Amino acid sequence: MRQGYQGDGLDVTDFAAEPFTQFTRWFADAVRAGLAEPNAMVLATASADGQPSARTVLLKGYDERGFVFFTNYGSRKAREAAENPRASLVFPWHEIGRQIVVTGSVEWLGREDSEEYFRTRPRDSQLGAWASQQSATIISRAELEQHYLELSARYPEGTPVPLPEFWGGLRVVPQVVEFWMGRASRLHDRLRYRRRSTIWMVDQLAP
Repeated sequence: MRQGYQGDGLDVTDFAAEPFTQFTRWFADAVRAGLAEPNAMVLATASADGQPSARTVLLKGYDERGFVFFTNYGSRKAREAAENPRASLVFPWHEIGRQIVVTGSVEWLGREDSEEYFRTRPRDSQLGAWASQQSATIISRAELEQHYLELSARYPEGTPVPLPEFWGGLRVVPQVVEFWMGRASRLHDRLRYRRRSTIWMVDQLAP
């Protein structure tokens, strides 16, 4: 089960001066390589007392402000982000021998931005956001499906589904972004961007 890597390595001189441009380049490479859901990322949060938890979510947008995903505000990840507004993201692109790790703070998107994204979702996903009180205990799957059917009747095809008050976007604002590439003999390449006020410092790290 040990996977060897034969990557060509990172050309540090060819890397962007800040991480968002470099992320765009690598994300495009992942898309071109045909990776399944290249926008899937592991999101790690922690409770107020430091108990960690992690799960896979989908990146739904990014720019120089950070990386955005959407969730039910009652979910464990949203509750932990409210208690302890720090998080880490991992993009595990194993098939191309690359990984990106983001660490930073969490901020909440405004309702207007959440509504703009919510309107682009398929109707069944909009209804699903209403139907599922994410992370809450349910009696059975049948209970969840019945709630979905009731909502489908309340908002028939062609009727706008409103944005739930308990659902919206969060943004991970990076302080550190690390780009990793697998190399032979486990001598991997690691390049780390660290935010210092308005500039980014760049370091090479031992594997």
